[in-house]
Amino acid sequence: MDLTIRPRRLRHGEGLRKMVRETRMDPSALIYPLFVREGSGVIEEIPTMPGQYRYSVDTMGQKLQSLLDAGVTSVMFFGIPDHKDEKGSGAYAPDGIIQRALRKAKQDFPQMYRITDVCMCEYTSHGHCGVLCGEEVDNDETLKLLAKTALSHVEAGADMVAPSDMMDGRVAAIRNILDGHGYTNTPIMSYAVKYASAFYGPFRDAAGSAPAFGDRKSYQMDYHNSREGIKEALLDVDEGADIIMVKPAMSYLDMVAKVKQAVHVPVASYSVSGEYAMIKAGAQLGYIDEEKIICETAASAFRAGCDIYLTYFAEEIARYMREGKIG
Repeated sequence: MDLTIRPRRLRHGEGLRKMVRETRMDPSALIYPLFVREGSGVIEEIPTMPGQYRYSVDTMGQKLQSLLDAGVTSVMFFGIPDHKDEKGSGAYAPDGIIQRALRKAKQDFPQMYRITDVCMCEYTSHGHCGVLCGEEVDNDETLKLLAKTALSHVEAGADMVAPSDMMDGRVAAIRNILDGHGYTNTPIMSYAVKYASAFYGPFRDAAGSAPAFGDRKSYQMDYHNSREGIKEALLDVDEGADIIMVKPAMSYLDMVAKVKQAVHVPVASYSVSGEYAMIKAGAQLGYIDEEKIICETAASAFRAGCDIYLTYFAEEIARYMREGKIG
């Protein structure tokens, strides 16, 4: 057959395929979510996330070192306190679990870039992401505590803060308090496009953050909507967000692509606990090849437009990049 244009020409040989690869990845784009809890000597496997653990402040260094050895230099800290109350006071306590973890990480691993999740759900007795007025989350009262929490994290050693609560105006509230205390260079990565998703189930087990009643659909987004996500992203950029996150990743890559076109800041996506658990369960049953699925799902996020990828597989992905299996 007389064909001038043959796309297969550029698929012959691994070296050529890598040369013309459109999507390039690097371990510097990976962020690992780390759960830190109260206690000492704790390395506690999360039942719904096999291979993932809760660490105490004195043991988390083992994981941080392992990540650094793999080439992963960024971590997002999630705190699990022993004490919870209606106002989530542990979130902004100077000696809170996150604050102590940050100080320890900064002291022992200064080369690690420290990011914190800023939310109230792990710290409130009712499990919602803010202060309640009756059975509704009071948006504006919650902003005060989110800002206070972000400031306490930065004072303890956070390099970046990432509000995940989905309250209206929280980026502006955090930017104002950080700037007012001289932290003008501390960036905000906003969970701007965060959907009310069933993919979060294992995380709520890991962090003990399931709501005691109702759900989070009045503040997290309806997964039927995409234009609303663009509105949220643009609002947060206007308020001072330096990075916009889409969460979850796998089922929302259309939103990664749309947000990438709409904003002129880096775009992150979070491959959440449910995605992790599905891959681990499928591999355990022998239904899928775990390594290949990890590589494929990561590549799909970057292909969609992701600049930064939060994943529980960060260490494995960095290793696969080094081995030339992905990237």
